[in-house]
Amino acid sequence: MSFVEYGDTIKDGDTAIVFLGHESMFPVKVQHGTVTQTKYGVIRHSTDLIGKKYGSKVTCSKGGWVFILHPTPELWTMNLPHRTQILYSTDISIITMMLELKPGSIVCESGTGSGSLSHALIRTVAPTGHLYTVEFHQQRAEKAREEFREHGVEHLVTVTNQDVCKNGFGVSNVADAVFLDIPSPWEAIGHAKSALKAEGGRICSFSPCIEQVQRTCLAMEEYGFTEINTLEILLRVYNVRTISLQIPDLGKAAEDNSSAGFDSSNPSNQGSPCANLQQGAVQFKSGVPLREMVGHTGYLTFATKS
Repeated sequence: MSFVEYGDTIKDGDTAIVFLGHESMFPVKVQHGTVTQTKYGVIRHSTDLIGKKYGSKVTCSKGGWVFILHPTPELWTMNLPHRTQILYSTDISIITMMLELKPGSIVCESGTGSGSLSHALIRTVAPTGHLYTVEFHQQRAEKAREEFREHGVEHLVTVTNQDVCKNGFGVSNVADAVFLDIPSPWEAIGHAKSALKAEGGRICSFSPCIEQVQRTCLAMEEYGFTEINTLEILLRVYNVRTISLQIPDLGKAAEDNSSAGFDSSNPSNQGSPCANLQQGAVQFKSGVPLREMVGHTGYLTFATKS
């Protein structure tokens, strides 16, 4: 199993996603002799998972069932254990595009955090690219190494435990792109410039506060970056539901119905528009935004090395 290569069969040691519903799923490490409890009953790894195909429908001990999905960066972002605040698909998608990433790209990242963006970057630059990720916190760095190894992507990523603001990324003049998600990104702009290739490399800084953005933009100008641009991505989700609205009585419809001999008791007329007009209301499908939704996550500042 690898997050960048699809495998058909569930194997011992794989990370799989147990899918109970769109709002309910969780990761599980498949191990011989282990069981996983769900609200539908027990899943026995040895008999229910190992050797089965990804996407299989598995019946639990209580008679309910779940799907077992192959892990992807998108599913991992939704289910990973949170060691820090993470980036979600909304911001990740624009980051990978605006940094102009592709297979073979070399990317530097700080900090690693919970590895949400890291997995997406690895999948984007695979199979010949590489991610150099720096994490200040030692335990988080060790946990990230362990996860990358378990997910079959350790050959595509190098995890370094150090302070990027003082010691940089550990590479020079090789990166196609640099991503910063740290409290004081302006202190790392010089190291980012040193890590980027000689000309044309891209940089992105993620900051939740506009004061951080202002200081970062000033530092980018000081180090000669061009095309500095800050944006914010907001996700707005819609629910599709059936609503009923009253039809205004303008008089003419009622007269037309009576003159045409319209019979509302006739079953053949019950579903017609005229029947709805006779009842004074009509039902239809409508998209309605959620009353509560994720608002501001952070500002994304992009620039190009001149």
